[in-house]
Amino acid sequence: MCINNTNITTNCHVEPLQGLAYSPVFLLGALVNAAALHAFISKRDSWTDTHIYMFNLAVADFAFILFLPFRIYDAFGCLEKTTFCTFLLYMHFINMYASIMTMTAISIQRYLIIRFPLQARFWRKKKEAAFVVCLFIWATLLTICAIFRKENYPENLWTCYERRKDQALKIQVIGILICMGFLTPLVIIVFCSSQIISILTKTDDKSEQRKSIVYIVKANMIVFIVCYTPIHVAFLVNYMYTPPLNWQEVSTPPHVYLLVSEWIAATNCCFDSISYYFLLKRFYS
Repeated sequence: MCINNTNITTNCHVEPLQGLAYSPVFLLGALVNAAALHAFISKRDSWTDTHIYMFNLAVADFAFILFLPFRIYDAFGCLEKTTFCTFLLYMHFINMYASIMTMTAISIQRYLIIRFPLQARFWRKKKEAAFVVCLFIWATLLTICAIFRKENYPENLWTCYERRKDQALKIQVIGILICMGFLTPLVIIVFCSSQIISILTKTDDKSEQRKSIVYIVKANMIVFIVCYTPIHVAFLVNYMYTPPLNWQEVSTPPHVYLLVSEWIAATNCCFDSISYYFLLKRFYS
């Protein structure tokens, strides 16, 4: 048994499969995101608004990766359930949603470049606007976490990274996560990506560069949908599901699905740096 400083007792629930699943995500994610950050920093003198957005994306993903070792350790050895777990949970989701919102901003930006090329070329405040957008993203996420900070206090946790199955998130939180955190970005990304693909495929220029841009934009959109749809479905399912009385002793299917969908979402931090790096080389060169 493990006792935390809030005098709440919980089972030390070891899950080695989670540790094994997150280990390659950490190793690959640390490698590709560190390389992306190094590439951006080394060329900071020639940054455009695009580089600012992509640097922000790399920072969000790298910060997400930076705290994964705590989750891996918890899966094998159990972290004590304290307010540090609350901090870890919020860091996990702040960086995930910072990545989602930055990808949305990138989709809007590249759509505007394609749809209004002349206006985009002569707009002089692009870098300042990109900086303000990135700052707004972080400020919004930190504010939401501050407002709902009690949702992941230790008394609502089963283990350091898992909520109690009988303590569902508030419906306001579910609404913000699903509507603002996923559905709105999803609609924007699908619309912008579809428009870019349509515009590029209708042009007379059928060069390999144009084709590769279309493939990359499609891949980015598909990866977003595949990585982030399951976890938001899981949030809703777990809210609506009533756990059994002996929830401490059983692994309910909705909770297992939530854990699997969290891992799927985590893999996106590996794809971001790779896909957006190639997009930067092809689309903005």
